Amino acid sequence: METKNDKKLTIAILTGGGDVPGLNPCIKTLVYRAAAEGIKVIGIRRGWAGLLAYDPEDSNHNAQYIQILEPLDVRTIDRSGGTYLHTSRTNPSAARVKEVPDILKKQFAEGEETKDFTSHVLNNLEHLKVDAIIPIGGDDTLSFADRLHREGFPVIAIPKTMDNDVFGTDYCIGFSTAVTRSVGFIHSLRTSTGSHERIAVVELFGRYCGETSLIAAYLSGVGRAIISEIPFEPKKLAKLVMKDKRANPKNYAMITISEGATMVGGNMFLSGESDAYGHKRLGGIGEETGAILKELTGEDVLIQRISYLMRSGTPDSLDLMVAVNYANIAIDLFLKGVFGRLVALSRGIYTDIPLSTIAMGQKRVDVRELYDVEEYRPKIRHVGAKPMFLY
Repeated sequence: METKNDKKLTIAILTGGGDVPGLNPCIKTLVYRAAAEGIKVIGIRRGWAGLLAYDPEDSNHNAQYIQILEPLDVRTIDRSGGTYLHTSRTNPSAARVKEVPDILKKQFAEGEETKDFTSHVLNNLEHLKVDAIIPIGGDDTLSFADRLHREGFPVIAIPKTMDNDVFGTDYCIGFSTAVTRSVGFIHSLRTSTGSHERIAVVELFGRYCGETSLIAAYLSGVGRAIISEIPFEPKKLAKLVMKDKRANPKNYAMITISEGATMVGGNMFLSGESDAYGHKRLGGIGEETGAILKELTGEDVLIQRISYLMRSGTPDSLDLMVAVNYANIAIDLFLKGVFGRLVALSRGIYTDIPLSTIAMGQKRVDVRELYDVEEYRPKIRHVGAKPMFLY
């Protein structure tokens, strides 16, 4: 595809935030489809950090941040997980001193902790002669994509997140594999838990949305699921877990718990400094809950934080399918000159919606329809007419 001036059109692609299975197949499809359409592809390495670090005056320096992508470069990347382009959690609209190259540090006033470098990113995209950018990410990555769109730059976004919590789409790349991994590990843990007649506490990713904990428990038959949306009472949980343990012929019980879960009157378990989007590292609620359950019940407790294993390895078939199709839709939109859009699934149908939709709400577990607050367990009241992943 060429412009009226016979200049080959150019897209840039990047991945931001946490890696998930499915990113590489998405990247590969974007490159293959673009090549078939005569479109040049620039890969931005390390997410938005790559566009911050790009220096128009130093081509040698830029080799670590910018890569022209041809089909032969990405021919085999769909056979592995992670992201070929690498990633970061950099936010150019609130970049910190340590995140910017030395040439930009002098722009910080004394005592200034963050600075908006959106104009710098736009200038670099112009210098690279990029006609549109296709970022693949979650709420944080896509919030800056929306900023670029509002500044007038052509953007087509693709949603990915293990928590499946980007507002406006039924599905985000990475979610199915995360649940598949979780169910597999939960079933594997039954052998040790049952052999030693213990209580198992399995901590899963999920900051504000407890869908991974809910769906993993629902599909694996775990008795109790603690989710981010509903604070729990430890004493009540202990009684329910002991009820499950006594009712089990193998004399063991299991619960799943979201990393973002809280006890009644408590707070999230956070550590370290906040990232560029204001998030601190999560983790530890599983250990704390396990210790309390041991104290309350007198039973031995097996505590397992699955965490990064959920996002490791190759994608399952569903994530592979969605990643490839999302990439094709993105190129379709580019060819039609339609920008400011988020590729999406809506009740099983591939579509696209305004990118600004991501800021219009929060995607959380539908507690009333999918969860028993009193019993701390999945309770799917109605399945008919619901999307594949229930909400």
